[in-house]
Amino acid sequence: MGKCLTLFGLALKYLYRYRRRYAFLFFALLFGFGIVTFITALKDSMDLNMYYSAQSHYAGDIVVNAYDASVRRHNHMGRAEQEAILESAADAGIKPRHTVMRTMIGGNGQIYFNGTAVRLKYVVGINWDDEAFIFEKTIFESPPEIPAGDDGIFLSVPIANLLGVRMGDSITLEIETRWGQKNIGQFIVRGIIQDASIFGYYKVYVSRLTLNRMSAYQDDDSSSIGFFLEDRSQAEKSRLRLQEILEDRLQVGPLVYNRDDLERETGRPWEGIKIFLYTLPVYLSEVSDLLGAIDIIAYFLYAMILIIIFVSATVTYRLILYERNREVGIMRAIGFYGADIRTLLWAEVFSLGIISLAGGFIFALVLNGFFSLVSFSWFPSFETGRRCWWY
Repeated sequence: MGKCLTLFGLALKYLYRYRRRYAFLFFALLFGFGIVTFITALKDSMDLNMYYSAQSHYAGDIVVNAYDASVRRHNHMGRAEQEAILESAADAGIKPRHTVMRTMIGGNGQIYFNGTAVRLKYVVGINWDDEAFIFEKTIFESPPEIPAGDDGIFLSVPIANLLGVRMGDSITLEIETRWGQKNIGQFIVRGIIQDASIFGYYKVYVSRLTLNRMSAYQDDDSSSIGFFLEDRSQAEKSRLRLQEILEDRLQVGPLVYNRDDLERETGRPWEGIKIFLYTLPVYLSEVSDLLGAIDIIAYFLYAMILIIIFVSATVTYRLILYERNREVGIMRAIGFYGADIRTLLWAEVFSLGIISLAGGFIFALVLNGFFSLVSFSWFPSFETGRRCWWY
């Protein structure tokens, strides 16, 4: 043990003594590790941010959507379908952290305020109490009123700015009923969400009961049921089990794995209510392709950095060993064995690696701090990925 400590102490002394020779290799290692750490962390944070944004938007890790061929706005299920789905989920062994039901009106909602109108992409009817856990992690412009009641509405900051509304203002929401007629309701702004992402920009939240009545649905009807799982990695396996059980109880569409399959299967004709089960990768398949492109770029950078490091290490150690021939000879003459000298050289390499790793981590922190000043709003759903790169 004492001999190892002595060799390690000598390694640090030699590392300092030949610091000029080691400088280029040190900076190459520092730069390489810092870039790899930064790119990997940024990509992972984008991936996580995208997933959690989608999880909040679609309401779950497994989403059960019902398409009703008999109504104009055909995302609709009744009490019978809801009970069958919940019973099947229990039989499949799915024990979610949260189960939420939503009514979704897409593409035909409008908000009016003081003569200004804004078209909405999503009007989402929710149970405020059931989804309080989502809003606890949501960033608001000012403290919201939760629950917002049957006449409350949450909207995004961009929509609020376009309309010029503030907390407490009364606005008019117009939607189409299940039969295609126009219907309006008066709502009070009780929450303004700081969300300019592709998921939240043109989206509002209202009471599910109120939206059902405006849409001419039954009070308990919904468009979807979402399951938030304890372990999201089990989502696909749970979907398969749930699919097998539901096929014996309801009219269920085939499993789909990407956007193209989803649009193709939901575009086929059918009678009555048809159930489809989705996991978030189905919705995010197109964005996942972008992440795949980032992976390719990252792998290319990794390969280039490794080549630079290997070349630098080869050149550096050739120079150092050439200069230290006499020194090595003296060490052998005073009693050092060949194994001792090899251990000493490896200890130098190890020490240099540890110092470079520490420097690379600090460099990655600096890069993250710099890029945290850059907006990622141009990249769909990645707007806040830079804030959580360390996940």
